[in-house]
Amino acid sequence: QVQLVESGGGLVQAGGSLRLSCAASGRTFSSYVMGWFRQAPGKEREIVASISWNGGRIYYADSVKGRFTISRDNAKNTVNLQMNSLKPEDTAIYYCAAAMTLSKEENQYRTWGQGTQVTVSS
Repeated sequence: QVQLVESGGGLVQAGGSLRLSCAASGRTFSSYVMGWFRQAPGKEREIVASISWNGGRIYYADSVKGRFTISRDNAKNTVNLQMNSLKPEDTAIYYCAAAMTLSKEENQYRTWGQGTQVTVSS
């Protein structure tokens, strides 16, 4: 089982960019589907993007298509989320998570990081 630690969150103005990283421990990282989720205050957690073990299949939520890019480096045990053209509605705690199958469903992701705060000011 992997352990996940996110980094890269912070405060940015609308229109700006941030790059989130998730570092995984363990030798089996490459066998996991990885996802990024977010939870805004008063809202349910929602999927942002997911990527298959080899990067061949990627999913984006409609709200971030064309602005966010998910990528992974299995040699470095990392998964990244490049966020461009940020909007105030992107403000949330962002979590990376690992699953055994490609899914948009939160309950398929069994391992979670602690989260990193992203705040976009208008």
